[in-house]
Amino acid sequence: MTEATRRAVVLGAGGTGLAAVLTACSGYGTATTQASQEPAADEPSSAAPKKKAKGAKALAETADIPKGGGKVFESEKVVVTQPTDGEFKAFTAICTHQGCTVASVSNGTINCPCHGSKFKIADGSVANGPASEPLAEKKIKVADGKISLA
Repeated sequence: MTEATRRAVVLGAGGTGLAAVLTACSGYGTATTQASQEPAADEPSSAAPKKKAKGAKALAETADIPKGGGKVFESEKVVVTQPTDGEFKAFTAICTHQGCTVASVSNGTINCPCHGSKFKIADGSVANGPASEPLAEKKIKVADGKISLA
């Protein structure tokens, strides 16, 4: 009789745990759906989108990007380079090998600290593996000595 009671307790505890997990998972999807619907309800108030459309914040000034080098903007996940005097390029700062953020630009390459991949500053192509795909190019705008994402 004691053995049957132990089984009932173990099965009951397992069932309670499963119910808690399923409830948590179902709540997660509902919260995401509700959050995505809330902005739609606020459509008449369109002041926020107009503020974003005014103009992009500058990443840097052109003087901040060294000729033959570049700078990583970690929070924007972008690296900006100046391969030749006055020519500015931008690429994703996410390494194509395993998704690490590149850390530096030196000696004509954009360098990933995780596994040693290097990418050319002129076009984002692989200069040294293990990455086998180039960094994706990002569109930028250079005006009045400032560089911003386009």
